[in-house]
Amino acid sequence: MALSRRLLPLFLRRGAPVPARALSTAAAPAAVASEDDEEAITVKGVRISGRPLYMDMQATTPVDPRVLDAMLPFYLSRYGNPHSRTHLYGWESDAAVEDARARVASLVGADPREIFFTSGATECNNIAVKGVMRFYRERRRHVITTQTEHKCVLDSCRYLQQEGFDVTYLPVRKDGLVDLAQLEDAIRPDTGLVSVMAVNNEIGVIQPLEEIGRICKEKGVPFHTDAAQALGKIPIDVNRMGIGLMSLSGHKIYGPKGVGALYLRRRPRIRVEPQMNGGGQERGIRAGTVPTPLVVGFGAACEIAAQEMDYDHRRVSALQQRLLDGMRAQVDDIVINGSMEHRYPGNLNLSFAYVEGESLLMGLKEVAVSSGSACTSASLEPSYVLRALGVEEDMAHTSIRFGIGRFTTEEEVDRAIELTVHQVKKLRDMSPLYEMAKAGIDLKSIEWSQH
Repeated sequence: MALSRRLLPLFLRRGAPVPARALSTAAAPAAVASEDDEEAITVKGVRISGRPLYMDMQATTPVDPRVLDAMLPFYLSRYGNPHSRTHLYGWESDAAVEDARARVASLVGADPREIFFTSGATECNNIAVKGVMRFYRERRRHVITTQTEHKCVLDSCRYLQQEGFDVTYLPVRKDGLVDLAQLEDAIRPDTGLVSVMAVNNEIGVIQPLEEIGRICKEKGVPFHTDAAQALGKIPIDVNRMGIGLMSLSGHKIYGPKGVGALYLRRRPRIRVEPQMNGGGQERGIRAGTVPTPLVVGFGAACEIAAQEMDYDHRRVSALQQRLLDGMRAQVDDIVINGSMEHRYPGNLNLSFAYVEGESLLMGLKEVAVSSGSACTSASLEPSYVLRALGVEEDMAHTSIRFGIGRFTTEEEVDRAIELTVHQVKKLRDMSPLYEMAKAGIDLKSIEWSQH
């Protein structure tokens, strides 16, 4: 029996009622386990009776079982190298790769010949930023990006600076959006690339892509966007938005990890210098054997997203509102980081005043959430994205990012509210700062002595 026939009924949402936990990304509501519970899981020193609720969808998403079903044959029976030209195994793998390429292209309004498969969005960003500037190095020596980009874009820009290129890091407004007038003023005759993230991974803010694309087109500058967090969640049309290069990721869209795609415009043609050399795969843009099962899964995830994007958006929006209303009804002094008007609803970044974020995270052992990007979560420094918004350091330290997705349930949201509210109240009860603030003392006016 096909995997989808066994598992997919658990994920159907439009038919007969399904038990709430069937749609969940967690096995069961987690609770503190007894010492003799053989199925208990130890998390951060505490034994709990089930897997934590998963609300970290910006870090990664679970693979949709329909995606896994599409991938399995290419692991078990159709395992040919797609670059083998002399036998059936290679031919059918090559056909599957091209079919997946067409599905990815269709989701963003591109020509399949403009899609190049990579290992993920980080590699795409490196090819886009470094590749464009190195190819046009004789005439173009200037890059424009924002202070809130993903670390791999910022690090690529810093690498270019070491090679003698100039980089302008644009600030953003308090809502996280780029100032279009400031962007336009920053463009120089030797500007070779403008790179602005579509949907921010930490705060979910959606940048005005169409307006940025128009400015870049008028100035004759290629526009690159990191759309890893946007693909399949908001409508993207590379032609209408004037996008020249775009980075995409499989595991942010309920597909497999280890695969992504770079969109590279053909007309007017944008050239890049490859960052990897080898057998000339992907028309010389990215050497290395294309992993057929991963690419097939990525294509299937894009096809499902195209069919269900509107439904998913409505459902995620309702869950976001449920989460926010539930928190606000029981806890005061909650701040939403980033614009609410221009935001992907599956990303809700909240700061809880008078609560230290790491302590809150440590207390939320039954909910898988984060304080920011998974790529920088090991750092004890406050989020550079929040600092770029002008969020004060103490509030930046209290932020928690709640990620809601396709398989998140109302029961999970309610449980997350219950656990978060309990932990915030517990920490505030121990906080002298909260007690002073409630007594009407202006904490900013206090001169703290140092020892």
